[in-house]
Order: sequence, then C-alpha cells, then structure tokens
Amino acid sequence: MRIGARAGILAASLAALSACDLPAPVYDAGPGAPAAPETALPALPNERSQTSLDLERHYARVQADLLSQGLLRTDGGGPDTPFAAHNLTNNFVRIALYDEYVSRGGQLVAQQTVSRLRRWGSPVRLQVHFGATVSTDQRVQDNNSVISFARRLRNATGHPVSTTSANGNFHVLILNEDERRNYGPYLEQLVPGIGDTAIRTVETMPRETFCLVFAFSRGEDPSYTRAVAVIRAEHPDLLRLSCIHEELAQGLGLANDSPDARPSIFNDDEEFALLTTHDELLLRILYDRRLQAGMDATTARPIVNEIARELMGGES
Repeated sequence: MRIGARAGILAASLAALSACDLPAPVYDAGPGAPAAPETALPALPNERSQTSLDLERHYARVQADLLSQGLLRTDGGGPDTPFAAHNLTNNFVRIALYDEYVSRGGQLVAQQTVSRLRRWGSPVRLQVHFGATVSTDQRVQDNNSVISFARRLRNATGHPVSTTSANGNFHVLILNEDERRNYGPYLEQLVPGIGDTAIRTVETMPRETFCLVFAFSRGEDPSYTRAVAVIRAEHPDLLRLSCIHEELAQGLGLANDSPDARPSIFNDDEEFALLTTHDELLLRILYDRRLQAGMDATTARPIVNEIARELMGGES
C-alpha cells in the first residue's frame, strides 16, 4: 500500500485480513460454502465531484514535487545502487516474512510484526474494474499496464499470472473518490466474507494513502486465494503506474517495506516508482520451490541465502 506515497500489503485471511501489510485475514469460502447473496447493488456516481477534481490537482503536485527531487525513478537501479547476496537475503526476510500492519479494534495500525511466508498456490487471475467516471483513454492505458505487468510478474515468479475479463481472483479497482467511498457492497460481492475492517479501510482511505492491497487466505492456510488492490484514478500517469507495480507485486506475497531495501519499490523513500531488478529477484526467491508457504524466518533464512547466492553468481 502506498501511504504518503506508499504502504504495504494487508495480508488477511478472509474473516481475518491482509492488505498494505496486515496479518492475513481468514475466510472460509471453501467448497460447499454459501455464495454471497445476490443483492441489488447501489448505483455509483456517474459524474466526478469537486473533491475528486481537487484530489487530481493535489496528486499532480505531489508527483511533480517528487520528480523535482529526483525521486520516482524508472530505471530499475544501476551502478549507484549496488547490492549483494546478503543484502538480498536480509531484504527478503524483512519484506516477505514481516507484516507492516496489525488489525486492532477494527482498525489497521502500523506495527511491524513477525509473520510467515505467504504466496499464491493457485494461478493468479487479474481482473481490472474501473469506476464509471474513469475516462476511456485512461481505461485503455491502465488495462494495458496491468496486462504488461502481469507478463513481467509471471516471468519473475515462474508462477501462472494472467489477466481476465471475468472470474478473477485478484481484483484491481481503479476508482475515483466518490466511487471508492461507496464501494463496500461491491467488495462484498467480489470477496465474500471480506469483513468490515477491510471495507472500512477502503471506503475511508485518507488522502495520504495513495493505494493499497488486501490479500486473503482461507483459515490458517498461508496460501493466498484472493486479493483486492485499490488504486486512486485521480493519480497522474506515473503515480498510477507506480501503484499498479507495487500493489500487484505486494499482493503476490511481498507484504512489508524496509528502509534498507535498495534499489526497490518496497521502501517508503519513493526513490523508485517501478519494480526494479532487485525486486524481481525477491519475487523469484518468493516462488522458489525450495521455500514453502508457512515457513518462518528462522527456517526460511538459510534457504533464502542459498537461493540469493545462486542468483548473484555465488557472491555473498
């Protein structure tokens, strides 16, 4: 999740929960579970409000300010951002095996806590949903961005990641302000059992939260089966693309951020806007068959170190 620019993944087991970097919530929509009731969905706004237009201007200023500081780099890292196998190992443990948020009293609270390795066991089917007030040109651009990034994620992980126009299990919502504020009933249809905390988090996103993602598992199973990413349609092109890169990558299991990760989008300093070479290696480690969903940091670290050394050509 991007807060102030970025935030992590809220891991949740549906009926418990996950986005930004939340301990995975739990839901039991398994075989034989009743489907979500088919209720009439409320109509969403078909015109943008002044609040949405004001937000668009605000985020344009934010992007311009970040770019003027040399941030939001799109080069993926270079000679000025060297890293070695031990950096890759430490960054993976902090990003993949810690949560950034906890659920407390129905609210998400920033607090890093030790977690377990979580990733998808089933194929990921990305489905993009646009609010009615999102322009046709923006829909084409963003849809193409998701399609292109899905290919990159598939190549980086070796895991099946594709896009679909129906029956997705990873929903990417690109909404303007008034649509997002009223999207709760739609979320309940997309993810039965999502829970009030996740819905409240989406509908009441403060201006400082640019985007977020919730990833869900069933009960105590550490494997993700559903996810929802929420991206503000008011963002200018680069910020929107940056949100697509971070939230979709985090929704695959890289839940946390680390100030030591560089070059990386999993770092709150906003230096990089798009997935870097370092981040692709984190994804490759995450889906390496030598690791198993549910592993803790103590068990996973020596395996991660072995994989990182291989990826870096034996250098430590």
